Amino acid sequence: MSFRLAALSLVTTLSFSGAAAAQSTQDFDVVGTIPSVCAIDSPALSGGGAINFRGLNGTTLQVDQLADPATLATRAASARVSFAAVCSFPHTLALESESNGLWRDAGAGVPTGFASAIPYLAELTWGPVTGRLQADAMSRRTNQLNIDIDQAVSGEIIVDLDIQAGASNARANAPLIAGAYQDTIRITLEPQ
Repeated sequence: MSFRLAALSLVTTLSFSGAAAAQSTQDFDVVGTIPSVCAIDSPALSGGGAINFRGLNGTTLQVDQLADPATLATRAASARVSFAAVCSFPHTLALESESNGLWRDAGAGVPTGFASAIPYLAELTWGPVTGRLQADAMSRRTNQLNIDIDQAVSGEIIVDLDIQAGASNARANAPLIAGAYQDTIRITLEPQ
C-alpha cells in the first residue's frame, strides 16, 4: 500500500507542476508620433574656400573688398555657407533674394557710367536636389527659387555664393558708386 501511495503522490505532483507551467499571453501596443517639422540651424562658413569674404558674423556674411581700388569695378568673391537642417516630411525649399542682387543703400541718383547694384549666383544643394538662383540685379525685386522635395531629408543645406569680377547692373567692369551694398538671402522649408 505504501508503494501505491507513493506512485499516486508522484502523479499528483506532475499534474500540478504542468498546470503551473501553462502560459498566458497579453499583447499591448506602444505608439508614438513624429510631428511634421522642419528646422534650420544658424549658418556656418564651410569648405574653407571663401574668397574675398571676411567671414560670417552671426547671420551676416561680409565681402572683404567689394571693389577693386584702382578701377572701382566689382572684385570676385565666393563662399560656401551651410545650414544644418532636418525636415520630417515632403516639403518645399525656397531660396529667396530679397533684392535680386547686392544693391546700394538709397541715396542720390547714379551718375552715368556707374553701377548701383551687383549680380550674384547662389547654387543650392539639399539632400537629393540642387538648384540655382541667379540674382541678376537688373531690377530691385524679390527673386525666389522653389524646389519641391518628395521625401524627408536630414543633413546640410549648402549655398555656394559667387560674385564675378566686373559684374554690375550697368556694364561689365563699370565702376561702383560709393555706398554700402547688400541683399538678404532667405531659406525656407515649408509643407508642400
